[in-house]
Amino acid sequence: MVAAPPVIGVLALQGDVQEHLVSLAKCDVTARPVRRVEELDELDGIVIPGGESTTMSKLLVNFELLEPLRAKIKAGFPAYGSCAGMILLAETVLDGREDQEQLGGLAVTVRRNAFGRQVDSFETDLDLAGDTVHAVFIRAPWVEAVSGEVDVLATVPVTAEAGDAAGRIVAVRQGNVLATAFHPELTGDERVHRLFVDMVRSSTEEK
Repeated sequence: MVAAPPVIGVLALQGDVQEHLVSLAKCDVTARPVRRVEELDELDGIVIPGGESTTMSKLLVNFELLEPLRAKIKAGFPAYGSCAGMILLAETVLDGREDQEQLGGLAVTVRRNAFGRQVDSFETDLDLAGDTVHAVFIRAPWVEAVSGEVDVLATVPVTAEAGDAAGRIVAVRQGNVLATAFHPELTGDERVHRLFVDMVRSSTEEK
């Protein structure tokens, strides 16, 4: 019997939802937008897209999704966050609003809009777990500190062009939680999404 493809949701409250849905669909999964709490139980994993982290935080509260999603992630539910999604999945945020809520799942400290204070948009090639990936950063965060539980998957190459971003951590994983400061959904390269899909498949096989 052939197993059904995993169902992966994209949090569809704000941000670049459609681009993630397209990328996931190319990875042989069922991808769907998620706006209601009852939809969470139908998923094998979720993507938190790029957008504006403080707005997404407020909408998570307004749509009564914050606590249920936070609890699922804490219990091991696979989640991937890009840009603003990375901020929401971090346990600690620098330069964020005092009233901003976190989903958690990553024992990291991120600096909000870190790239935006230097250059509004920045592109470079990264070594991501042995693969070369072209990364697009748009007013992106970076990771300033990680705990010992977190695997660092990519850092910005140390070049003159990188400026203050040189050497900064921009992709991390902790258990079933993955995050990138950049936007793989904008480049047509599905390798980051395929990595997340592999994580979701492994999680479902363990159940």
